[in-house]
Amino acid sequence: MRRVILVLTAGFGDGHNTAAASTAAALRKLCPGEEVLVSDLICEVQPNFTTVLKALYQFAITHFPSGWRFVYRLLEKSEMDPAKSAWLIPLVEGLRQQLDTLKPRVIVSTYPLYAGLLDALRKQMPVPKLVTVITDSTSVHPIWITQPSDLYCVADIETEDVIRAMGISSEKTRITGFPVSLQFTEVLPAEARSNHQRILYLPSTPSSHVAATLASLRPLLLAGARLTLPVGKHSSRLFHILREFTDSVPAHAMEIIGWTTRIPELLRTHDVVICKAGGAILHEVMAARIPAVIDYVVPGQEEGNANYLLTRDCALQSKTAKETGEAAALILADGSKLGQKMRDNMLSISLPDAAIRTAEEILAVL
Repeated sequence: MRRVILVLTAGFGDGHNTAAASTAAALRKLCPGEEVLVSDLICEVQPNFTTVLKALYQFAITHFPSGWRFVYRLLEKSEMDPAKSAWLIPLVEGLRQQLDTLKPRVIVSTYPLYAGLLDALRKQMPVPKLVTVITDSTSVHPIWITQPSDLYCVADIETEDVIRAMGISSEKTRITGFPVSLQFTEVLPAEARSNHQRILYLPSTPSSHVAATLASLRPLLLAGARLTLPVGKHSSRLFHILREFTDSVPAHAMEIIGWTTRIPELLRTHDVVICKAGGAILHEVMAARIPAVIDYVVPGQEEGNANYLLTRDCALQSKTAKETGEAAALILADGSKLGQKMRDNMLSISLPDAAIRTAEEILAVL
């Protein structure tokens, strides 16, 4: 008899997909007899609409943050009930088909919309239990808890306090940490280390800001530091900027990487990372215990993530490209004295095995 666990995600930002993939990997490791399937139902049911929506979302958070803040707040009052929102009806039907075909024993959701879809089906047919993995820290959008879930897995005690204040009982919450890749639990090979100070830069800001940030890092590179730059989906928009910058620094000072699955390794082998305040990346920062310079915070949804690290002296925040270079230099100064202090501060909040903890709670529901 087929035994299925269905993990639902959505590709709006990296956090939901990271949490889904990591949780699924942990479930497969702990319970090899289960068939664990990951599905982006929204994309599968409405691919064209979703492509446009993702592009608009990415444009808004990158180039028009004030506009996104307005939308984010507006969604707090929006109806996510399929009975009142016609655009959700195809998604309800798509989920019904998945339930009929797969007959999952439990559903795991890393995106808030699915609880509403399942609740609509619950009024028509028997449905599996739902475990919701909340991917925000402390600044939890009400949409996560508007519709019922049998269990909520959260990253930390502060987030648990927030959703309990929003009406969720303690019996329905578990503090598991944010599910990051199981690679964070693996032993690093000795050759992965370096004798040079290494900066990891994960660009997410507009091209002009990336160019200015690289310029602010140039003095560190000329002094002997090494820069690793995974560009991924940003390769085409940054091509000319990177080509011009590489001509201005020593050839060995910079490594440009395309799409990669090595982010866990890179985070654990570098001395400082420059990144935005995304839920996935900042919890990966904690898992790797690497000092961070947060150069961008998406209004609303990422503010809690940033504050979680900043208030514990595990990161610095920069408002300009110049400040980013200064912050990186400060962390690396005196043999990374400040950087080591930040690593020590992360000892109590680093949960590289969070995916395993989450999987254990899901299996306990079964």
